[in-house]
Amino acid sequence: MSLLYTKYKIFHYTDKINSLPETSNEILAPIHVRIKPTNICNHRCRYCAYRKDNLQLGQDMAIRDTIPCAKMLEIVDDLSEMGVKAITFSGGGDPLCYPDIIPTLKRLMETSIQFATLTNGARLQGEIAELFAHYGTWIRISMDGWDDASYKYYRRAGANEYSKIINNMREFKKLDGKCYLGVSLIIDNYNHDKIFDSIQRLSDIGVDSVKISPCIISNKGKENNEYHKPLFKQVKRDIQRARQKFETQNFQIYDAYHELDDKFNKPYEWCPYQQILPVIGADLNVYPCQDKAYNLKASLGSIAQKRFTDFWFEKKKRFFYIKPSKECSHHCVANEKNQIILEYLDADKEHICFV
Repeated sequence: MSLLYTKYKIFHYTDKINSLPETSNEILAPIHVRIKPTNICNHRCRYCAYRKDNLQLGQDMAIRDTIPCAKMLEIVDDLSEMGVKAITFSGGGDPLCYPDIIPTLKRLMETSIQFATLTNGARLQGEIAELFAHYGTWIRISMDGWDDASYKYYRRAGANEYSKIINNMREFKKLDGKCYLGVSLIIDNYNHDKIFDSIQRLSDIGVDSVKISPCIISNKGKENNEYHKPLFKQVKRDIQRARQKFETQNFQIYDAYHELDDKFNKPYEWCPYQQILPVIGADLNVYPCQDKAYNLKASLGSIAQKRFTDFWFEKKKRFFYIKPSKECSHHCVANEKNQIILEYLDADKEHICFV
């Protein structure tokens, strides 16, 4: 079984890895770009990191920001010309609320760029669903509640929102496209005992995989671990039970529910991943990663008045201003990947053949 989630994908791009250090004097195109097309969302999730005051993510975000259609098409053209391999649409807001998502997808279909989206799934219908089903690579729907009432509690959405999203996923699979449909279950102290039943329901409607992840409640790893400690044994037990009962070649369960120290502690002085997977925000600032999105102090610069191609190759020093050991004490999805790359690059060249 091939691995969807692995920290080692970047080693299929050794030229890119070798270009990363400041001493290389070379800038290659990013492999993957995350685009946040809009900050507008049709849900108001209680735990949303972009709207919680105690998390740095989203601290400078303007809710109404949206990338103009002409600029979005320009960005797609630039990324295609540069040889970028993949684009993931994410929030800010919900990407499927972006008013120009259909022309954007149609422009992408004219390129070799693979595309995917994170979404709450409420607008995965009609032409949007058709385009993703037949031309997208994957969709991952974030979920938390287990019925209409719990969805209303979590997301302050409509009375039948959960049922609507479940139906959207069921109908999406009936389109019989090539697009992989995954679900991310976000676990907290309200839904931690509903995991088994939720996974069973998702298996029944035909999704391809479920990933179980902890809700982030703080910028500090210790506080997150303390929050999840009372839930930990039951969550792990129910994940294992679900795997034994439901996992097949066509339905995979990924356990990303673990202690969070490896997402917070950063003993290194530069971040390789900002050259590999940068973020374009709806404010047209370019950010080094999703965990620093809409933090203007971390912005690499703006493309509001210039093309992304010109911006990216302008100066290499911008990728070394941030010192993770001092400025990135928050949650970081790339932390382990960064440490692996840095260890690879630091190998003693005189002894490298003694494998």
